[in-house]
Amino acid sequence: MAKIKKVNNMDYNFLKKKRILLVDDEQELLNMVVSILKEDGYENIATAKSVKEALKVASETNPELAILDIMLPDSDGFSLMEQLKQTKDYPILFLTARGEDEDKFKGFGLGADDYIVKPFLPKELTLRIGAILRRSYKNENPLVKLHASEIDFDRAEVIKNGEHIALTAKEYDLLLALYLNTGKIVTIDALCEAAWGDNPFGYENSLMAHIRRIREKIEENPSKPTSLITIRGLGYKLNVEGK
Repeated sequence: MAKIKKVNNMDYNFLKKKRILLVDDEQELLNMVVSILKEDGYENIATAKSVKEALKVASETNPELAILDIMLPDSDGFSLMEQLKQTKDYPILFLTARGEDEDKFKGFGLGADDYIVKPFLPKELTLRIGAILRRSYKNENPLVKLHASEIDFDRAEVIKNGEHIALTAKEYDLLLALYLNTGKIVTIDALCEAAWGDNPFGYENSLMAHIRRIREKIEENPSKPTSLITIRGLGYKLNVEGK
């Protein structure tokens, strides 16, 4: 079952669903960065420790952002960046101990989007990644496809049978918490916390009422839901098309 934190819909953006490739030959560094990214909400992270492995992983995972070290055992990050961009042009961030101006100029000259020198502050890394993704994918407006409708989180509305139906703030928070855990059971307590904060006790009846109203907006037949499913005694689960 999913354990979730309260989601602030003003802070969250769907860019955190982007697939990230992280390349460094130090396992301890890989573990640390993966932990930092997951703590900040990123889930789709693949890792590699060499150029050869990175190219293989990239072909399998189709990354949308790469974070590269320069010093790698079988070549360097500059060469890797050029090879990655031959198949798909996506943003590149260098995260390296090499802080010489010459290396920075070379990285930016090859088309890198940013360059961070180790050691670094975790918050700096997540802020830089967020800025890169917002710049690179600013025109995206993802719609979450359900069986009978679509959710547009950017506009806080549901689209069903050509009609645009507004979501309330609580409905938005609940749907977002469920979407962030697509296909997983989200407990009643976790949903109450997502919508009502750190003291969610006593909101179970309110939650049920909001679930009913959400189903009226997203389901073809609210009495026989196919997208927002009750898992008796545990919580709820959101089924998204194609997931």
